[in-house]
Amino acid sequence: MTAAALRGHRADEVHERALGAYLGFAVGDALGATVAFMTPVEIQHAYGMHRDMVGGGWLKLKPGQTTDDTQMALALGQSLIDSGGWNATAAADAFVAWFRAGPVDVGNTCRRGIQRYMTDGTLAGSPQEGNAGNGACMRNLPLALATLDDDGAFSRASLEQCHITHHHPLSDAATLALGRMTRTLVQGGGIKGCRAEANRLISDFPAFRFDPYPKRASGYIVDTVQTVLHSFFRTDGFESCVTEVVNRGEDADTNGALAGMLAGAAYGVAGIPGYWLKKLDKGIRRRIETQTEALLALAQRSGK
Repeated sequence: MTAAALRGHRADEVHERALGAYLGFAVGDALGATVAFMTPVEIQHAYGMHRDMVGGGWLKLKPGQTTDDTQMALALGQSLIDSGGWNATAAADAFVAWFRAGPVDVGNTCRRGIQRYMTDGTLAGSPQEGNAGNGACMRNLPLALATLDDDGAFSRASLEQCHITHHHPLSDAATLALGRMTRTLVQGGGIKGCRAEANRLISDFPAFRFDPYPKRASGYIVDTVQTVLHSFFRTDGFESCVTEVVNRGEDADTNGALAGMLAGAAYGVAGIPGYWLKKLDKGIRRRIETQTEALLALAQRSGK
């Protein structure tokens, strides 16, 4: 294989895993939304093992419809593409436009942060104990893809992105760690490289330790990370990972989305069951496919 062919092959593999991460994120969101805020016992009583993308849930969604998780990620991704890279004001404006459009759901901390920006134009709120939710982590995937070959740019932009709505050391640490895990997987570092990132997170912030698993799956960022990593590292495929996570209920849409992000990056688009991809909202799928191409193009330019 020539050097040019080798580069092309690597680019194809990176695209396969990047698209797997983004589509996997949306699939996990749409699947988990049905059982969000239910307990595992309630899920078992209503669905047995929940594995069908049927919509419904507390938001009364259509099958394949996504929540604020995917919508905010797409808003962030489009701001990156339109700005030719990270621009905090453009990202905040994109969140405002999304908010004003009347989304199906808005997390309380995201709402407060967006409204603060609308009121006073500040791009970061002050650190607060109540900001340790998973709302900043859930939408950061586009930044991870757009800065795939620039670690410093990823870290700087991710923290600025977080602080638009969430300003807390645990939120910051989790957003950086899950982003680095995703980037490692997309770049071909495999499960071993991903586990090394998880170990660094736990070494720096022992609260995230997930073995033994505490069996909490709320929107608190520690619960989210423990739930996602526990299932990701003990399963061997996209379907088993995401199914296990969403059947824990509680914040199942966000937890499912982040599990789908890691599993999609690990196993690629080909690892996502076709019956889930077919059910996923077609407009959302097209936007993700378009954004993935554009975000990887940004990464190539910024990495040169």
